[in-house]
Amino acid sequence: MSILVTGAAGFIGFHAARRLLARGEAVVGIDNLNPYYSVALKAARVERLRQEHGDAFRFVEVDFADEDALASAIDATPFDRILHLGAQPGVRYSIENPGAYLRSNLAGHLNILELARRRDCPHLVYASSSSVYGGNEALPFKVEDRVDHPLSLYAATKKADELMSETYAHLYRIPQTGLRFFTVYGPWGRPDMAVWLFTQAILERRPIQVFGEGRMRRDFTYIDDIVSGVVATLDNPPEDDGETKAGGSKAPHRIYNIGNNRSEPLGHMIEIVEAACGMTAEKIRLPMQPGDVRDTYADISAIERDLGFRPTTSIEKGIPQFVAWYRDYHRI
Repeated sequence: MSILVTGAAGFIGFHAARRLLARGEAVVGIDNLNPYYSVALKAARVERLRQEHGDAFRFVEVDFADEDALASAIDATPFDRILHLGAQPGVRYSIENPGAYLRSNLAGHLNILELARRRDCPHLVYASSSSVYGGNEALPFKVEDRVDHPLSLYAATKKADELMSETYAHLYRIPQTGLRFFTVYGPWGRPDMAVWLFTQAILERRPIQVFGEGRMRRDFTYIDDIVSGVVATLDNPPEDDGETKAGGSKAPHRIYNIGNNRSEPLGHMIEIVEAACGMTAEKIRLPMQPGDVRDTYADISAIERDLGFRPTTSIEKGIPQFVAWYRDYHRI
């Protein structure tokens, strides 16, 4: 049997598929290769998986938000677990193109839930986001906190995904785990994320745009730590035992924060990027952008207690590794 990984050409999906393949699993990866960011980068990730793992990795280009296309593409494909990491990401882009989020994050998530229901899937792990905490001011963010005040449509769709999953866990007893990711970075990362944007601008000797006047804080989480948490979660489905799970459900559905458990000032992150690049950035300080939150900070006690998850990569170690990869990938 295989593991179905949605968003396999994406940042986290690529690394998760790579880890699963490396330990001997077969993976069926699906992705629509949309142009939100570089399709060439997505294609390069897929090609790397093919080169490293051959027939153990099968890639299907399909939009999981298209119910008929999804059914046609994989109805004859066996798999025993689903790792649903595909989504339309981006807080700021959700203001410019809200329809993309309705389609991918709502209709798409429902299609994956229906697929899990039809296949009697023993575990569905799906991507949520730290963005669901929205206007919450108490730090660190805990999975027990109410998340009723999203500041972006992206955040609202991720909260809706959690609610839909809760319904399917209740009605159909599908074991599910939602993962609220906190600012993931690392090699093969996303070009719309701050670490990539700052690295690119500094190496090209352009000014960097620093939003929130540089006073924002983020729980930056290295990709290897994220994937360790994802795989541990996939291997350990929640029990349907009527007990209260992380996040408050009594159905077989739990929610975990998955972050570095450290809230770093944006200015400190920039200093590390500068040091890794070997040059100082010219900074243009700008106000907060609509939809952004001032601070993020993950309380990871639930996933640590249940699965033994503990991140090990500080930004002092992880950011230079990203910069080294960036230089190599772009041959700088």
